Amino acid sequence: MDALDVALLEPSDDWLASLPFEYTGRRIAMATLGEARCLSRPAFVKPPSDKSFPAAVYASGCCLPTGPELSLDVPVQISDVVTWAAEFRLYLLDGEVRTGSQYATFGRLDAERLDGHRYEDAVLKFADDLLATYGGSLPSAVVVDIGLLATPEHGATDQWAVVEANMAWFSNCYAADPDQVLDVVLRSAGPREQMTERDRRFCHVIEDTHLAR
Repeated sequence: MDALDVALLEPSDDWLASLPFEYTGRRIAMATLGEARCLSRPAFVKPPSDKSFPAAVYASGCCLPTGPELSLDVPVQISDVVTWAAEFRLYLLDGEVRTGSQYATFGRLDAERLDGHRYEDAVLKFADDLLATYGGSLPSAVVVDIGLLATPEHGATDQWAVVEANMAWFSNCYAADPDQVLDVVLRSAGPREQMTERDRRFCHVIEDTHLAR
């Protein structure tokens, strides 16, 4: 993308792990693949941004993929295993939700517009609370996935939590408004000369990209 002079914005690898429990609903830690191989319990393990191995629940560290391309120093994200009753993708621009979509229920693809959804108010309230405190730690154009936990802590009726943050230019829009999605994508992958000073720390050089995951 350097040859095209395009600035690709992406959240920092440790953003999710830096959030407090009230926003994640589970323990999350950054580690290396070598450290993750020492796990003796089931955990959800994934590369924070790339696709070097499948993001999945692994029964223990010895079940993690191996191969010459997987260095023990590769960064990984380790999370407690939880069940999501519903998951939503939100497209954010300048700290505001521009559009969104449900994309899964209980781990199964189930795309539905956020506009008019029965959880719309709850999703937007949680997003507003999150962005009021942690919006400054995200790029100006980004995707944040949030979800409703199927087994809330401490008997709560509903517990909303952040699933993860993603690059807007590398994310499936599902049932979100495509015009609003495009506004966010164009900011997240725009001309380098138009990048704002606040976004410089989120600009990364990526040599090869494949759109939509």
